[in-house]
Amino acid sequence: MKKIPYGRQSITDKDIEAVVSTLTSDYLTQGPKVKEFEIEFAAYVGAKYAVAVSNATAGLHISVLALGLKPGERVITTPITFAASANCVRYAGGEVWFADIDPSSYLLDINSTKELIESKPPGFFKGIIPVDFAGLPVDLEKFRELADEHGLWLIEDACHAPGGFFTDSTGTQQKCGNGKFADISVFSFHPVKHIACGEGGMLTTNSEEIYKSLQSLRTHGITKEDMSRNEGGWYYEMKELGFNYRLTDFQAALGISQLQKNDVGVVRRNEIAQKYKKAFEGKLKFQSLKQGDLNAHHLFVIEVDKRKELYDFLHQNNILAQIHYIPVHTLPYYQSIGYENAKLENSESYYRSCISLPMFPTLTDDEQQYVIDKVIEFIHG
Repeated sequence: MKKIPYGRQSITDKDIEAVVSTLTSDYLTQGPKVKEFEIEFAAYVGAKYAVAVSNATAGLHISVLALGLKPGERVITTPITFAASANCVRYAGGEVWFADIDPSSYLLDINSTKELIESKPPGFFKGIIPVDFAGLPVDLEKFRELADEHGLWLIEDACHAPGGFFTDSTGTQQKCGNGKFADISVFSFHPVKHIACGEGGMLTTNSEEIYKSLQSLRTHGITKEDMSRNEGGWYYEMKELGFNYRLTDFQAALGISQLQKNDVGVVRRNEIAQKYKKAFEGKLKFQSLKQGDLNAHHLFVIEVDKRKELYDFLHQNNILAQIHYIPVHTLPYYQSIGYENAKLENSESYYRSCISLPMFPTLTDDEQQYVIDKVIEFIHG
């Protein structure tokens, strides 16, 4: 069996044609394709506004700035995520506080979050960054209620979950990134994600004020609107310290093409997940799913007692399983700035046993069956 990665992009002739068409146009960057992508993505998730950025980490960075995070202010997130979900707070000089995960869903636990907030005086925290880990949407309705109760903003890290949704208390399906509950949602277009642009990201919001702030921060803080004076067509003003976090037009062209097939990809990802679940039911633990929710399945994670041994066994058999993630509070940087005594038992227990199996739409039935057979061979062997 050839090597099977845990995730990979799917690039079709249509994708290539879209990129080539843009490469031969007048604009490689700062042209019309970026705006087209933003409009189509906002419509896809059901949000009013979308802002394309160079990558999701850049998006997280300007999101906390747009929401007014100041040095020394505190934000809560999950330790089971890629480091960028926490690092964005540090970029702004803020402090990261970790709440534990739910051991069944692997998502930031709302009760742990509530307990942490209520253990401190009012105003101690400024915001919460829950993560739609592995593609499973957080119940943002409940987090919005908690945030409003304590005057906090809410950023949804939806990098794993375009196309996913949760069902709210009224029975309505709420698509990730629709802006109804989170102040800002952040998506990633890294090659192993649902929508591959090489690199790239998208921010969605329903607030015009936040939208304009994100646009400014993405492009050096420079504007040609509402200027104090106008000396000619060349003139612009820099009104704040922003960044060069722009997406290129040829990446946007690829993103538009990829977006058009995301729903089909999510269906296929769920077919793969169901086959894994059927094979492993009663044998292994995997991520739980609340009835009425749709997991977009960036990952399929199982838990095993001998994780390192299974990891080595799978790699020896050309199955390139991966680990998601080392708990952020245990990374050397965070240990060095005061997190060495953090006690997040569910997160640490999860890390000791988690392993991500291949999950991507072009995974064939034969490849998946080979993965299943090898996992079961290891369990029985």
